[in-house]
Amino acid sequence: MHDHGLMDTLVVSALALVRDRRLLMVTARDRDVLYLPGGKVDPGETAVDALIRESFEEVSVRLDPSSIDELFTVTEQAHGEPVGRLVAMTMFRADTPDEPRPSNEVGSLTWTTTADAHRCPPAGVETLRRMADLGLID
Repeated sequence: MHDHGLMDTLVVSALALVRDRRLLMVTARDRDVLYLPGGKVDPGETAVDALIRESFEEVSVRLDPSSIDELFTVTEQAHGEPVGRLVAMTMFRADTPDEPRPSNEVGSLTWTTTADAHRCPPAGVETLRRMADLGLID
């Protein structure tokens, strides 16, 4: 916590894996909320390092480092956190030779379009909107 009650922003890297104009999203075990594969950037780690680590940990894919391309950063209220705590989620597009599959951290995989926004927290809703605006998903 800092002065004035401001909370540290959660800095996150997330994977934008698109197939057939659908974006890969995941659910946590026993929950229906969709979120993007990814996670917090650890101390001493770059955003790309976090992306590579988290993509493997959550959806069992190895990313081709030469294919990683930063798309945009979404800053929204962090889901499940106190009001005022934000998440700054940087989205990266990347290629992988692997077929995504859920790890122990993930309940299921879902290939989403903007029609799934009602199942997403604020950062996911904004990500779907921006991905559609870029012409990458339906």
